[in-house]
Amino acid sequence: MHVFCDFDGTVSIEDATDFILTRFAAPEWENIEEEWKQGAIGSAECMQRQISLIHATRQEIDKALDEISIDPGFPAFVDFCRAQGFPVTVISDGVDYFIEQILARHHLECLPVSANRLTMSGINGDTAYHLSCPHSEPTCASAAGVCKCRAVKSPDMSVYIGDGRSDFCVSDKPDLVFAKGKLAEYCADHGIRFIAYQQFTDVTDALRDSAACAAKLNLLTTTRSASIARPWTWRSAAWPATSGAGRGGSRSGDPIPGRS
Repeated sequence: MHVFCDFDGTVSIEDATDFILTRFAAPEWENIEEEWKQGAIGSAECMQRQISLIHATRQEIDKALDEISIDPGFPAFVDFCRAQGFPVTVISDGVDYFIEQILARHHLECLPVSANRLTMSGINGDTAYHLSCPHSEPTCASAAGVCKCRAVKSPDMSVYIGDGRSDFCVSDKPDLVFAKGKLAEYCADHGIRFIAYQQFTDVTDALRDSAACAAKLNLLTTTRSASIARPWTWRSAAWPATSGAGRGGSRSGDPIPGRS
């Protein structure tokens, strides 16, 4: 089993990119946001143009990132997956540096991260920021910086955990999906089976139950069609869908998927 997690609004409580742009970017970033929300540009172009508008030192950005919290159950979830031998990968249409700084603060820097790559350079005493997209895919329908559909390909059973619009495209690819916020609404509207959750403690409990009965149910070795048929309570009433936040949550109703 390979576990893939979105970051902004899923692992983190706040959207790291929005937080930094609000704090440090020139006001034009909001105009670019509107272009993206109207479908005029993809999330990759939007993010690249917005990141270039940041006016702050690296130290100022690091200090701001220290204010961003994560789901309190996420470290224990990672520990559980390690004990079970389940690899965990963070895949995000956000910014790698922001994500890695936040994870490191919680002693989770060992987690692999697939995200847009931030580079910094000094120009006339100021710090300039540039975003590249090494995980993009030319055929990506959402023109995202990170093609999550490609990223979740795995020879093992795949589990995906997300909350919003950047997770729409990938939601029908994994063997098992945990969803909240706009992603849960999208899955329900499009007939995609999922387990609703509120916190990572819910996901840990569900996977712990699956690990305990995996041998009996043959869950970890069956095909996708078989594995989704029996052991899971889809859209459990105990885990109602909740409204998400940030690029992966509150903006998930916008026309083009992408970001976070």
